[in-house]
Amino acid sequence: MKRVGGVILQRLQPLGRALMLPIAVLPIAALLLRLGQPDMLDVAFVAAAGDAIFANLGLLFAIGVAVGLARENHGAAGLAGVVCFLVATKSAESLLPGDAVETAKAMAKLSVPAGITAGLAAGVLYNRFSDIALPPYLGFFAGRRFVPIAGGLAGLAIGVALGVSFPWFERGVDGLSYWVVTSGPIGLFVYGLLNRLLLVTGLHHILNNIAWFLIGDFHGATGDLKRFFAGDPQAGGFMAGFFPVMMFGLPAACLAMYRAALPQRRKAVSGLYLSLALTAFLTGVTEPIEFTFLFLAPLLFLIHAILTGLAMVIMSLLGVRLGFGFSAGLLDYVLNYGLATRPLLLIPVGIAYAAIYYAAFAFCIRRFDLKTPGRDAEVSAATVPQDRTSAIIGALGGAGNLVEVDACTTRLRLVVSDANRLDEAALRASGARGVLKLGSGRVQVVVGTEADQLARAIRQRLAGGTPAPTPNVAGLVRALHPERLEIRGRRLIVMTDAAGQAQADLFLQAGVQAAMIGEGSVHLIGDWQGADWIGSIPQAAPEPAS
Repeated sequence: MKRVGGVILQRLQPLGRALMLPIAVLPIAALLLRLGQPDMLDVAFVAAAGDAIFANLGLLFAIGVAVGLARENHGAAGLAGVVCFLVATKSAESLLPGDAVETAKAMAKLSVPAGITAGLAAGVLYNRFSDIALPPYLGFFAGRRFVPIAGGLAGLAIGVALGVSFPWFERGVDGLSYWVVTSGPIGLFVYGLLNRLLLVTGLHHILNNIAWFLIGDFHGATGDLKRFFAGDPQAGGFMAGFFPVMMFGLPAACLAMYRAALPQRRKAVSGLYLSLALTAFLTGVTEPIEFTFLFLAPLLFLIHAILTGLAMVIMSLLGVRLGFGFSAGLLDYVLNYGLATRPLLLIPVGIAYAAIYYAAFAFCIRRFDLKTPGRDAEVSAATVPQDRTSAIIGALGGAGNLVEVDACTTRLRLVVSDANRLDEAALRASGARGVLKLGSGRVQVVVGTEADQLARAIRQRLAGGTPAPTPNVAGLVRALHPERLEIRGRRLIVMTDAAGQAQADLFLQAGVQAAMIGEGSVHLIGDWQGADWIGSIPQAAPEPAS
């Protein structure tokens, strides 16, 4: 059972990461929609611009999820996602019963699920068929050009499935919405609790998508977030509870951790805690704070998760409805104040939460001598390399240990050859707030909102300074009589009819970090400058015409 759970977790985590790409456009959509309202700037075209993004969320999810799941985040997957989504939605629409009005309402409910499904299909199809070889007379459609075609065929199947299953889907969503509404405090508490507990796996993004984009219906707008910006006075219950936690509770936790630091270390960590607290208060980005104590003090994290669930309940019982386009920070609070219900009650609730968090953290840190930043051994400045990118690569076991490098909002998402080669102390000295080892070589490093830029810098460093392949590897590839070689970053794709003769263990012994043998191709990942393969390994000459 544990093995099955690990496999499921491994499969779902890429989806949680991919969902962050389309969600990243919501702040600008919310900003434009809000600024264009009559009580703000009263500019109709600005509001229409923001509404256009909300009206096409399904399409954005199809593109974003496809690109997020595809190898190297290639744009061809995004095109396949668009094709798949358009074919799926139009196919489903033609199968739905009822008049035009009922069909439009149904498509509004199906838009986001169809987009996510289309994106999933397109991402999987890209990874499977982007290297496909076709007969010469169909050569134009080989490789990446084949993926949108496959996406269209997949969209047809998805459309039929959605159209036929819509009555059951609608009853399921309506039943879930009814349970959440009728369960009252229990449903909100469970949502808030799981939202934080799932943070360690990254699966809270999937939970959020259900609450923010599926539950409830208001004039065609589905989900708590979309309904809030559409003017539903009952929307915001799945967002309001985050404000007292993110704007008040966690900044107070930073103050408690600062006050608990050793006197000689307070000055050194003051900048860290101040930046973390301000980031949470202004923008609602809290993962860097949470990973500061997640592994050092699991009890504190459990208390934090319970308090988040209680905050959802308290704000709901007080009739407070707040919403955000990005997260529960001051910027969203001020911007969306006019759409909120009883927003001033956030102040007393927030002050109470600040006191509770401060007391809980101060007591637990001192009572159990928790080694939060400032209470641990001081790291000498001489031991912290000035080049952060090089320092992190070294702490991850070196370039040879890195197989895949990606990122989400605040984390580096990595696949490494050997997780035991990671130096967690060095990673923390380089600014990491937490390290998650998820099994099968998958590792996440919490670095803050610069995660995407740092991942790009690491990929560039790996691509620009790696050695050429060893003669052993070159000889093994040459023995396969390759018909064509393709370079994809650190991946070499050997197209050959002799793929069945390849032995993965021989490549691994020769220094290749990963070897995958497929039908008609061999994929190799290693520590080399990819272009060197073309020059060092002769490809098979074309056979003379008979």
